[in-house]
Amino acid sequence: MRWRRVAVLVGAVMLLVFAWWASEPWRGSGRTYPVTAEVLAEARDAVASLAVVDEPAVPDYDRDEFGQAWADVDRNGCDTRNDVLALDLTAVAFKPGTRDCVVLSGVLVDRYTGETIEFVRGADTSGRVQVDHVVALADAWRSGAHAWDLTRRQEFANDARNLLAVDGAANQDKGAATAAEWLPPAREFRCQYAVIQVTVKAEYGLSVTGEERRALERELDGCRVG
Repeated sequence: MRWRRVAVLVGAVMLLVFAWWASEPWRGSGRTYPVTAEVLAEARDAVASLAVVDEPAVPDYDRDEFGQAWADVDRNGCDTRNDVLALDLTAVAFKPGTRDCVVLSGVLVDRYTGETIEFVRGADTSGRVQVDHVVALADAWRSGAHAWDLTRRQEFANDARNLLAVDGAANQDKGAATAAEWLPPAREFRCQYAVIQVTVKAEYGLSVTGEERRALERELDGCRVG
Protein backbone atom coordinates (compact mmCIF):
# COMPACT_ATOMS: atom_id res chain seq x y z
CA MET A 1 0.00 0.00 0.00
CA ARG A 2 2.95 2.33 0.54
CA TRP A 3 3.50 2.80 -3.18
CA ARG A 4 -0.13 3.86 -3.57
CA ARG A 5 0.24 6.51 -0.88
CA VAL A 6 3.42 7.75 -2.60
CA ALA A 7 1.62 7.87 -5.95
CA VAL A 8 -1.23 9.93 -4.47
CA LEU A 9 1.28 12.28 -2.83
CA VAL A 10 3.24 12.76 -6.04
CA GLY A 11 0.04 13.39 -8.00
CA ALA A 12 -0.98 16.12 -5.57
CA VAL A 13 2.46 17.68 -5.77
CA MET A 14 2.33 17.77 -9.57
CA LEU A 15 -1.03 19.53 -9.68
CA LEU A 16 0.00 22.13 -7.12
CA VAL A 17 3.49 22.85 -8.40
CA PHE A 18 2.57 22.89 -12.08
CA ALA A 19 -0.22 25.37 -11.34
CA TRP A 20 2.43 27.56 -9.67
CA TRP A 21 4.69 26.92 -12.65
CA ALA A 22 2.25 28.48 -15.07
CA SER A 23 1.72 31.63 -13.02
CA GLU A 24 3.70 34.81 -12.49
CA PRO A 25 6.19 35.69 -11.18
CA TRP A 26 7.86 32.33 -11.76
CA ARG A 27 7.76 32.30 -15.54
CA GLY A 28 8.10 35.97 -16.25
CA SER A 29 10.77 38.60 -16.68
CA GLY A 30 11.41 39.53 -13.06
CA ARG A 31 14.47 38.78 -10.95
CA THR A 32 12.68 37.61 -7.81
CA TYR A 33 11.19 34.16 -7.62
CA PRO A 34 9.24 33.50 -4.42
CA VAL A 35 7.41 30.26 -3.68
CA THR A 36 4.32 29.71 -1.60
CA ALA A 37 4.52 27.88 1.70
CA GLU A 38 2.27 25.17 0.26
CA VAL A 39 4.46 24.59 -2.80
CA LEU A 40 7.54 24.45 -0.61
CA ALA A 41 5.96 21.93 1.77
CA GLU A 42 4.90 19.72 -1.14
CA ALA A 43 8.36 19.94 -2.70
CA ARG A 44 9.92 18.79 0.56
CA ASP A 45 7.54 15.84 0.67
CA ALA A 46 8.39 15.03 -2.94
CA VAL A 47 12.15 15.00 -2.43
CA ALA A 48 11.68 12.67 0.52
CA SER A 49 9.76 10.29 -1.75
CA LEU A 50 12.54 9.96 -4.36
CA ALA A 51 14.43 6.69 -4.51
CA VAL A 52 18.13 6.98 -3.71
CA VAL A 53 20.45 5.09 -6.07
CA ASP A 54 24.09 6.06 -5.78
CA GLU A 55 25.65 3.86 -8.46
CA PRO A 56 23.05 2.82 -11.04
CA ALA A 57 24.08 0.14 -13.53
CA VAL A 58 22.82 1.49 -16.85
CA PRO A 59 23.79 1.33 -20.55
CA ASP A 60 25.88 4.15 -22.02
CA TYR A 61 23.93 7.34 -22.67
CA ASP A 62 23.07 8.31 -26.25
CA ARG A 63 21.11 11.48 -27.04
CA ASP A 64 19.41 9.68 -29.93
CA GLU A 65 17.60 7.50 -27.39
CA PHE A 66 15.42 10.55 -26.63
CA GLY A 67 14.25 10.91 -30.22
CA GLN A 68 14.28 13.92 -32.50
CA ALA A 69 15.66 17.04 -30.86
CA TRP A 70 12.97 19.69 -30.37
CA ALA A 71 10.07 17.76 -31.83
CA ASP A 72 6.57 19.23 -32.07
CA VAL A 73 5.12 16.88 -29.46
CA ASP A 74 2.15 19.13 -28.63
CA ARG A 75 1.29 19.40 -32.36
CA ASN A 76 0.85 23.15 -32.30
CA GLY A 77 2.90 23.59 -35.47
CA CYS A 78 6.03 24.85 -33.66
CA ASP A 79 9.02 22.89 -32.44
CA THR A 80 9.71 22.82 -28.71
CA ARG A 81 12.71 25.18 -28.81
CA ASN A 82 10.66 27.95 -30.42
CA ASP A 83 7.80 27.29 -28.00
CA VAL A 84 10.13 27.81 -25.03
CA LEU A 85 11.77 30.90 -26.53
CA ALA A 86 8.35 32.45 -27.13
CA LEU A 87 7.37 31.66 -23.53
CA ASP A 88 10.53 32.86 -21.78
CA LEU A 89 11.56 35.90 -23.83
CA THR A 90 9.93 39.30 -23.87
CA ALA A 91 9.63 41.75 -26.79
CA VAL A 92 9.50 38.72 -29.08
CA ALA A 93 9.61 39.16 -32.86
CA PHE A 94 8.57 36.23 -35.05
CA LYS A 95 9.62 35.32 -38.57
CA PRO A 96 6.90 36.43 -40.97
CA GLY A 97 4.89 33.62 -42.49
CA THR A 98 5.49 31.18 -39.63
CA ARG A 99 2.21 31.87 -37.77
CA ASP A 100 4.10 33.34 -34.81
CA CYS A 101 6.27 30.24 -34.49
CA VAL A 102 9.91 30.93 -35.38
CA VAL A 103 11.42 33.42 -32.92
CA LEU A 104 13.74 35.91 -34.60
CA SER A 105 14.59 38.08 -31.60
CA GLY A 106 13.68 38.90 -28.05
CA VAL A 107 15.00 39.77 -24.61
CA LEU A 108 15.86 37.20 -21.95
CA VAL A 109 16.25 38.01 -18.26
CA ASP A 110 18.33 34.94 -17.54
CA ARG A 111 17.39 33.06 -14.40
CA TYR A 112 20.71 31.25 -14.15
CA THR A 113 22.96 34.32 -14.19
CA GLY A 114 20.64 37.29 -13.60
CA GLU A 115 21.93 38.89 -16.80
CA THR A 116 19.80 40.45 -19.54
CA ILE A 117 20.53 38.97 -22.97
CA GLU A 118 19.45 40.29 -26.35
CA PHE A 119 18.55 37.26 -28.45
CA VAL A 120 18.93 37.42 -32.24
CA ARG A 121 18.39 34.32 -34.34
CA GLY A 122 21.39 33.48 -36.52
CA ALA A 123 24.23 31.06 -37.04
CA ASP A 124 26.61 33.18 -34.96
CA THR A 125 24.15 34.49 -32.37
CA SER A 126 21.48 31.88 -31.53
CA GLY A 127 23.82 30.08 -29.14
CA ARG A 128 23.79 33.00 -26.71
CA VAL A 129 20.40 31.72 -25.57
CA GLN A 130 19.99 27.97 -25.23
CA VAL A 131 17.12 25.81 -23.99
CA ASP A 132 18.18 23.79 -20.97
CA HIS A 133 16.72 20.56 -19.66
CA VAL A 134 16.67 21.40 -15.95
CA VAL A 135 16.90 17.68 -15.23
CA ALA A 136 19.48 16.90 -17.90
CA LEU A 137 18.78 14.11 -20.37
CA ALA A 138 21.93 12.21 -19.38
CA ASP A 139 20.97 12.54 -15.72
CA ALA A 140 17.46 11.30 -16.50
CA TRP A 141 18.96 8.38 -18.45
CA ARG A 142 21.08 7.15 -15.58
CA SER A 143 18.34 7.75 -13.00
CA GLY A 144 15.64 5.74 -14.75
CA ALA A 145 14.95 6.84 -18.33
CA HIS A 146 17.11 4.04 -19.75
CA ALA A 147 14.22 1.70 -18.92
CA TRP A 148 11.58 3.77 -20.78
CA ASP A 149 10.41 3.30 -24.34
CA LEU A 150 11.26 5.86 -27.02
CA THR A 151 7.86 7.57 -26.82
CA ARG A 152 8.26 8.25 -23.10
CA ARG A 153 11.81 9.53 -23.53
CA GLN A 154 10.80 11.87 -26.35
CA GLU A 155 7.94 13.17 -24.21
CA PHE A 156 10.42 13.89 -21.42
CA ALA A 157 12.90 15.59 -23.75
CA ASN A 158 10.20 17.99 -24.94
CA ASP A 159 8.31 18.57 -21.69
CA ALA A 160 8.20 22.37 -21.32
CA ARG A 161 7.93 22.04 -17.55
CA ASN A 162 11.54 20.81 -17.56
CA LEU A 163 12.80 23.41 -20.03
CA LEU A 164 14.12 26.95 -19.63
CA ALA A 165 15.63 29.45 -22.04
CA VAL A 166 18.94 30.38 -20.41
CA ASP A 167 22.36 31.90 -20.95
CA GLY A 168 24.22 29.65 -23.37
CA ALA A 169 27.52 29.74 -21.51
CA ALA A 170 25.85 28.81 -18.21
CA ASN A 171 24.06 25.94 -19.91
CA GLN A 172 27.33 24.64 -21.32
CA ASP A 173 28.95 24.95 -17.91
CA LYS A 174 26.16 22.91 -16.35
CA GLY A 175 26.29 20.11 -18.93
CA ALA A 176 24.62 16.98 -17.51
CA ALA A 177 25.36 17.85 -13.88
CA THR A 178 22.98 17.04 -11.05
CA ALA A 179 22.06 19.54 -8.32
CA ALA A 180 24.90 18.10 -6.25
CA GLU A 181 27.38 19.10 -8.95
CA TRP A 182 26.02 22.40 -10.32
CA LEU A 183 23.61 25.12 -9.28
CA PRO A 184 22.70 28.41 -11.02
CA PRO A 185 25.24 31.17 -10.30
CA ALA A 186 22.28 33.46 -9.48
CA ARG A 187 21.50 32.37 -5.93
CA GLU A 188 18.03 33.91 -6.02
CA PHE A 189 16.91 31.24 -8.48
CA ARG A 190 18.36 28.20 -6.69
CA CYS A 191 15.23 27.52 -4.68
CA GLN A 192 13.06 27.39 -7.80
CA TYR A 193 15.69 25.34 -9.61
CA ALA A 194 15.53 22.77 -6.81
CA VAL A 195 11.71 22.76 -6.88
CA ILE A 196 11.74 22.07 -10.62
CA GLN A 197 14.25 19.25 -10.24
CA VAL A 198 12.31 17.65 -7.40
CA THR A 199 8.98 17.94 -9.19
CA VAL A 200 10.20 16.59 -12.52
CA LYS A 201 12.03 13.68 -10.92
CA ALA A 202 8.98 12.82 -8.81
CA GLU A 203 6.58 12.89 -11.75
CA TYR A 204 8.78 10.73 -13.95
CA GLY A 205 9.84 8.34 -11.18
CA LEU A 206 13.53 9.19 -11.47
CA SER A 207 16.03 8.52 -8.71
CA VAL A 208 18.60 10.72 -6.98
CA THR A 209 21.95 10.03 -5.38
CA GLY A 210 22.34 10.56 -1.66
CA GLU A 211 24.51 13.60 -2.27
CA GLU A 212 21.99 14.97 -4.76
CA ARG A 213 19.12 14.60 -2.29
CA ARG A 214 21.09 16.46 0.37
CA ALA A 215 21.85 19.27 -2.09
CA LEU A 216 18.19 19.58 -3.06
CA GLU A 217 17.06 19.58 0.57
CA ARG A 218 19.63 22.26 1.39
CA GLU A 219 18.34 24.53 -1.39
CA LEU A 220 14.73 23.98 -0.36
CA ASP A 221 15.68 24.96 3.19
CA GLY A 222 16.94 28.26 1.79
CA CYS A 223 13.74 29.12 -0.12
CA ARG A 224 12.12 32.51 0.35
CA VAL A 225 8.40 32.18 0.91
CA GLY A 226 6.28 34.95 -0.52
